[in-house]
Amino acid sequence: MGHEMGSDWVRLVVGLVVVLAFSQLNALFLVWLERKVAGHIQLRPGPKEVGPFGLLQTIADGIKLVGKELITPATADWKLFIIAPVFVFMPVLVGFLVLPFSPQLILRDMNAGVLLIFAFSTFTVLAILAGGWASNNKYALLGAVRSVAQNVAYEIPLLLSVMSVVLMVHSMRFAEIVQAQDKLWFIFLQPVAGLIFLICATAETNRAPFDIPEAESELVAGFHTEYSGMRFGLFFLAEYTNMFIVSAVATSLFFGGWQGPFGFDLHIPGIVWFLMKTYVLIFVIMWVRWTFPRLRFDQLMNFSWKVMIPLSLANLLVTAVVLKFI
Repeated sequence: MGHEMGSDWVRLVVGLVVVLAFSQLNALFLVWLERKVAGHIQLRPGPKEVGPFGLLQTIADGIKLVGKELITPATADWKLFIIAPVFVFMPVLVGFLVLPFSPQLILRDMNAGVLLIFAFSTFTVLAILAGGWASNNKYALLGAVRSVAQNVAYEIPLLLSVMSVVLMVHSMRFAEIVQAQDKLWFIFLQPVAGLIFLICATAETNRAPFDIPEAESELVAGFHTEYSGMRFGLFFLAEYTNMFIVSAVATSLFFGGWQGPFGFDLHIPGIVWFLMKTYVLIFVIMWVRWTFPRLRFDQLMNFSWKVMIPLSLANLLVTAVVLKFI
């Protein structure tokens, strides 16, 4: 038993090292991809000077961030101010522990894997609130308060849409949810839940048109107004890693995870299927950002409480009734 526990710890440590490396490379790639997507949508080329196709531009930006001075405002609560960027990034890494990249590539296939991801996502909101409060800046505080209100509002329909899938599979284990889609992806059985999940996930990650907490035109940069250097970089890194996590969760819940469409794998490895679907969803999130204007805060809250929550409740009720009589 001691040998098994030792091997489990080794596997976990190696997995965390790989996750840290992947999250850095993923963020670098996504920043480059977003600039390219934004450029083509706005009929301009995007970065193209630093390296082939501008691939080294984000690396240059990262080096610039590392070299910048870490400034702490004189009136800030310096303990919270320093801790907040670390806390905003740490919960993101937990998501990688239970994501099913392929049948053989799951660090921890937990019984409550779905619950774990959404439980730890709450810490991100607390870290943003701590950062905004500690900055002792009115714009940062307004952005933090907006972030809390937005996340509380959109977590409810998000979880209700996930519950529709959990009801169908009778499990919160990601591997079982993916295996249940071996013939037909749940996006075809639960299109409303899938759409609600994608909209709410966009809001949860503070992405446009839901980027109210960091609205540049009103709040300068919102909750991270006073942050510089790699403290700002950690907020930035957490946002792009969160994008990957929510897209990967959507892939697992609604798009068959590591499985090909309608049971056909076409001899493509499971991890390739998983990453292809995840990055397609990330592209859609980016596409939405550069297509739709930012909502007003009252429109954002009304949309959640008056549209998304009733719709997700109705979808859950219909799912329960159909499952009862089938």
